[in-house]
Amino acid sequence: MNIKKIMTPPVRREDVPAALASLGIAVTAQRIEIGAILLESMQHLSAEQVQARLEADGASASKATVYNTLGLFAKKGLVRELVIDGARVFYDSNPSDHFHFYNVDDGTLFDFPSSPVTLTNLPTPPEGTKLDKVDVIVRVTTK
Repeated sequence: MNIKKIMTPPVRREDVPAALASLGIAVTAQRIEIGAILLESMQHLSAEQVQARLEADGASASKATVYNTLGLFAKKGLVRELVIDGARVFYDSNPSDHFHFYNVDDGTLFDFPSSPVTLTNLPTPPEGTKLDKVDVIVRVTTK
């Protein structure tokens, strides 16, 4: 089973338990529901949007469960957590290296590839640490 391929959206609902288990995530009904929503396509969803989709699908999970599950998924690398500002956090199901445009007028995120972007003169990480990744979020407004 090619794990990278399984976790690249779209992921079929029936493959979500194996994807979770492959990352050492205990499989529960609520985690399957949340995972199925996140991995159905490459998308950026907030916790509130995930909660609303759960309710629309007839599933139930407390707000705390949704937040805790999204945090776990991000920690395990299933999704990327994108902190836009102190009040806006999105979860990105696209596993490829890429950056984002964020439209401040309507709150939408759009992917763009990281390959044409060159980042130079990054500071040296503090002693005892190493560079993990660089997130680039370019803020735009509607003309």
